[in-house]
Amino acid sequence: MEKGNSADLNIREILKPYLQKRLLFLISIFLMLIVAMYFIKSSVPVYKIKSTVLIKDAQKMSSASGDFGILQSLGAMPGMGTSSIENEIDIFKSKSIIEDVLKNVNFQTPVYAKHLLYNTELYGDNLPVIIRVVNERKDAEFSGEPIDISIQNNMVKLHSKDFSKDFTSPFDKVIRLPFADIIISKNKDFKNSKESSQNLSNLFFTYTDFEGTVDAFRKGLQVNLSNKEGTIIELSLDYPEKEKAKIFLNKIVLQYNLYAIEDKNIQSKRSKDFIDERINLISRELGDVETQKERFKSTNNIVDLPTEAKMNLQLKEGTKGRLLDIDTQLELNRDLQNFLSKKGVSDVLPVNIGLNNDAATKGILDYNELVIQRNKLLENATSENPLVKEIEKQLALMKSSVNQSLSKNEVSLDFARKRMLSEMGTSEGKISQIPFQEKLFRNIERQQQIKENLYLILLQKREEAAITMAITSEKARIIDQAYALRKPVSPKKIWILGIALALGVILPFLYIFAKILLKNKIEKGSDLTTNTQIPLLAEIPRLGRKEKEYIETNDTSQVAEAFRILVTNLKYILPKKDSAKIILVTSSVKGEGKTFVSVNLSLALSSGVNKVLIIGSDIRNPQLQRFNNNMKNATGLSEYLHGEVQDPKAIIHPSNFHSNCDFIYSGSIPPNPAELLENGRYEKLIGEVSGQYNYIILDTAPLMLVTDTLLISQIADATVYVVRSEFSEKEFVHFAEGKINSEKIKKAAFVLNDVHASNLGYGNKYGYGYHADVEKWWQRLFNFKKNNS
Repeated sequence: MEKGNSADLNIREILKPYLQKRLLFLISIFLMLIVAMYFIKSSVPVYKIKSTVLIKDAQKMSSASGDFGILQSLGAMPGMGTSSIENEIDIFKSKSIIEDVLKNVNFQTPVYAKHLLYNTELYGDNLPVIIRVVNERKDAEFSGEPIDISIQNNMVKLHSKDFSKDFTSPFDKVIRLPFADIIISKNKDFKNSKESSQNLSNLFFTYTDFEGTVDAFRKGLQVNLSNKEGTIIELSLDYPEKEKAKIFLNKIVLQYNLYAIEDKNIQSKRSKDFIDERINLISRELGDVETQKERFKSTNNIVDLPTEAKMNLQLKEGTKGRLLDIDTQLELNRDLQNFLSKKGVSDVLPVNIGLNNDAATKGILDYNELVIQRNKLLENATSENPLVKEIEKQLALMKSSVNQSLSKNEVSLDFARKRMLSEMGTSEGKISQIPFQEKLFRNIERQQQIKENLYLILLQKREEAAITMAITSEKARIIDQAYALRKPVSPKKIWILGIALALGVILPFLYIFAKILLKNKIEKGSDLTTNTQIPLLAEIPRLGRKEKEYIETNDTSQVAEAFRILVTNLKYILPKKDSAKIILVTSSVKGEGKTFVSVNLSLALSSGVNKVLIIGSDIRNPQLQRFNNNMKNATGLSEYLHGEVQDPKAIIHPSNFHSNCDFIYSGSIPPNPAELLENGRYEKLIGEVSGQYNYIILDTAPLMLVTDTLLISQIADATVYVVRSEFSEKEFVHFAEGKINSEKIKKAAFVLNDVHASNLGYGNKYGYGYHADVEKWWQRLFNFKKNNS
């Protein structure tokens, strides 16, 4: 039980300083909450604007095939074929796409309306004027100071601290400011209401250069995957003006789709350009063949072939058809080889031109896809970028692979052509009778058919390419148009109030904790009892404002009860003797209340039949006279010690407080107090008066300042060492302990003086008897505030 009580006591002692300052906590919390509410009310609300889009086929890439597929499967091209949704996220956040968006909107010069607590950005139909930047001065410096706008009679006036003069101009005219040229126009969609009319007189705008605007929106834009397994992207922006942020997010998605369509059309456009070039060439060649045929017929007077020739030629039709296909393929193969040798790594190759070589076609498709990826990287990187270098190496390998496929295909076609020509030779042997002119005519016809077939194929492929370009399906399908959350994301009221509440508790706690940590003064009895073995006789409460400095007969105040406790405890250390018991009252320094304790101890001892004499033994700095102003010049101890007065009765004066209490005042201040105290007359005085009194109280000088007290300390039967609460330092206790342990003062014990009610030990803070005053709650609160002020 004792351990439990000790633990409870320790907890109470720890919490006691904080509980005593509970009003400080309440005031601190109240002030912090006021500051928090002001911060919330004066902060511009910021809203989160969101948009959700689905990226079509974001995780799909063209499957590898041919030699390119073999290289990829062998690990020669790492990173290819992986998910590209992260690339699409980076495109949304790229500087180029945001620049293209901001070029078409007017976000560099936001206009604000001044209000009492914060400024509101105006936009849309709330915006009375539209400010457009027509020319930006790159080298001009501008501090960003607000520019006030005044509108009077179709004239606009601009004023700023950074301007050496004000600028005045009519609407829709160029205004040449130090940092840019601007045009201010009236907003046709402006809704003139009571609130908007008030805004007209409190307008200002700020200016940010284009690069700074791009960086600000790029920093604020957040792009995240809605689901790691899917391809849905969530775009969000925290911004005060909701409509402005919605427009920005919607235009970001629109610009992204334009980029995607443009990338998609690059390959189709290159194929179409190649086909158009070949069509023009074949058209000219076909015209030349037809002119040659016409000239041949005219020269040789050929109208129709003999019937027998037709019969024989039917046998060769099958061979001629196959030979025609082979010649067409050879022509396409050679044209593609020539085109491949002329183009660099930044150009895509034509596809779908009718070449019957699946391996080469697949290789060309993969090559074109990698060229497009390289060109995209060069938009935000240099040619020295390691990733660009790696792609160029891959392009070289793929180009070589495609070239090898075309070369193999040419060899194969040449072999097939020779075989067809051999079959043709056999057939022609059977028609050797056909005139030479007919043979030449057939050769011309064959060239004409080749050109016609090639021309028709190219026309068909051109239409396919045009259809592909015409189909402009959006890559990013909008799931949710930009919308604003209903509640602002800033300021966060609960969070701010929580911090304010926490600071309201933490700040006074830290203040009290630091005060306790740095405390070097004695405040309560436990500060003495825990630091020394010297007993504590009593704790004297602090006097109230209207309380007297001395106790009276039948006094039931806390101070009187404390001195009665002091008398009771003092009797345990005083010796039992017939002559007067001598009590020395001292302290470490001036101001600790030893004279106050001496006088009131004398009065407490005077109750009943005891006679008490108090001697003002501090002859350097007399204090006893202040209890009776009429005795300031009274003959006292100094005169007796000096020998001017021989009879002790001449210096004994009755007190005004009690008939059983007499005073010997200090007298005049001598130049040699130490010599007087050790000349033997002080001991003689004590001897002469000790038979007349039950108690003699010696009010002495402070021990730490002078040696006077030590000169007479051995006369005393006990020593009352006065320590003042919240005044005496802890070092004083160690000093007193040293004097006591060295027996320079006898039977010493502490009295803690001027103790605040909150620091009094158990029982001392209550009045004596049933008639003790009981304070009302408002009186306790007032006294608490007074004591903490």
